[in-house]
Amino acid sequence: MLESFSVLLLGEISLWDKTINYQILTGNPLWRLVMLLIVLVITITAGRMIQFFIDNYIICLIQRRGENLLSLTLKCLNKPISVAVFAVGFHMSRLCLVFDNPQTEAIEGLSATINQGWTQIAKAVAAIAVAYAMFRLVDIVEYYLLRWTGKTQTKLDDMLVPVVRKSLRITIAIITAMFIVDNILHQDVKSILLGAGVGGIAIAMAAKETIANFFGSLTIFADKPFQIDDMVKIADFTGPIEEVGFRSTRIRTLNGHLVTIPNSTVANSTIENISRRPFIRRISNITITYDSGYNKTKRAIEIIKDILANTPEVNLEEGRPPRVYFTEFNDTSLNIYMSYWVKPADIWVYNEVNERVNMEILKRFDSEGIEFAFPTQTLYLKKDQ
Repeated sequence: MLESFSVLLLGEISLWDKTINYQILTGNPLWRLVMLLIVLVITITAGRMIQFFIDNYIICLIQRRGENLLSLTLKCLNKPISVAVFAVGFHMSRLCLVFDNPQTEAIEGLSATINQGWTQIAKAVAAIAVAYAMFRLVDIVEYYLLRWTGKTQTKLDDMLVPVVRKSLRITIAIITAMFIVDNILHQDVKSILLGAGVGGIAIAMAAKETIANFFGSLTIFADKPFQIDDMVKIADFTGPIEEVGFRSTRIRTLNGHLVTIPNSTVANSTIENISRRPFIRRISNITITYDSGYNKTKRAIEIIKDILANTPEVNLEEGRPPRVYFTEFNDTSLNIYMSYWVKPADIWVYNEVNERVNMEILKRFDSEGIEFAFPTQTLYLKKDQ
């Protein structure tokens, strides 16, 4: 057993000796690797400390002045600054190692390819830090857009803010990726885009409905045929608008169902905006019996006109006054045409006004002895002699 332990110990010493010799041959002894780790740890710690101090300063700033542009900017740049510090530290840690000289045949340190890759990674991380900062600064644009849209009466532009935010962030991500590929990795972006363009045609054909819906959403935001919470009728669906997104518009039907309609369909459909009507019109035909004669028929018209004139919700403005006429001699009745507009255009107010008008007509007709007509037939039987 002692012999086996001696063999194992000698093997470990031999392996350690080979490792030390390998590091010495490559020009990077153990202390350089330790320094590399120390620099990286210091870099990460420095980034965390900077982030901690900025967070505390933001809290103090908000307590003294409230939310302002400076606090918003610091809040957005806090994490990107720590990423940028790491990029600088990662690049500086390269100085702890020894790399060979590609112009000579002698091996003096690590490969020059590793040196080049190390620099490229550091530059890529720095570019990502800048893009991350711009990505977060979009929140400031969103903040002020929401304040601006909050002052407007329409709610549709509130839905436009997320669309702008997503578009800006996607644009920043694409530009950053192209910059890293072209300027840091030194790849031919044109060839990549050309190759992607061939596949992009097939993707575009498959995603034509998605593209159509996107342009349909732009049409909705530009034309503003309705606002959020407006009562509309699109195709066979009637209800208030709940949400307008990139792809679809959502309507809550009167039955409580949530219907999602593609924006391309909405943009190409006839939209009836019920909430935009200034009045709700009622048309009714009131029938009285032939026994009413001239006097009672004339009195019925006067009663209806008086009821409508004394109902506050009935519009009396010029151009849309109440209309009451004796219009037809029906088969079984005398027909009185009644039309009026109810304001405001609230369906429940409209129903309440109709009930009040109907009850008053019933009451006044009963007191005047005016009878309503209903379909009747009179049969005359001829007696045989």
